[in-house]
Amino acid sequence: MKKIILTIALMLGVVGVAQAQGDVEAGKAKAATCAACHGADGNSPTDMYPKLAGQHASYLAKQLAAFKAAATGGNGRANAIMGGMAMPLSEQDMADLAAYFASQSITPIATPEDVIAQGEALYRGGDIERGVTACAACHGPRGEGLESAGFPRLSGQYPAYIAAQLKMFRSGERENDHNAMMRGVAGKLTDNDIDVLSQYVAGLR
Repeated sequence: MKKIILTIALMLGVVGVAQAQGDVEAGKAKAATCAACHGADGNSPTDMYPKLAGQHASYLAKQLAAFKAAATGGNGRANAIMGGMAMPLSEQDMADLAAYFASQSITPIATPEDVIAQGEALYRGGDIERGVTACAACHGPRGEGLESAGFPRLSGQYPAYIAAQLKMFRSGERENDHNAMMRGVAGKLTDNDIDVLSQYVAGLR
């Protein structure tokens, strides 16, 4: 399955160009300014902010670049807080920070029993009648994502943050997804779908 997804990603141009090589120790020192919101090890103390620990380095670097691009008037990912934080970062800074947070272990989250059946069905099988693609096709059976194709890890992330991002993709407020892939999927999801999926995938291991 991963080989098939990677082949498709290559055909669509999802896999980006080579990025700067990140240094974990340098990233640890630079991450001091990130700790207040994201925690010293990337495990945010509140679900207002995403966990960065264990996320794919290339994905983290891409998001930082997108925040900086939007803050400087380009196409990217608009966010008042992160735009300001990313503005002074060089490509090497982004690579170092990404390498550090990717090297950390994300704290696990438990999936509530009452969402497992519905969440599993939608996550693994999608909904053919509504044209909803199975999330597992890109994010993997355990929500670990696929770095080579640019698909982020979702397992261990705060459900509230996952839900917020899905709603922003659905509304078009967030638009830094390749070929509008996430906007296309999220646009077909109901509030209940988003609530169930975000809780289900967060607890996958």
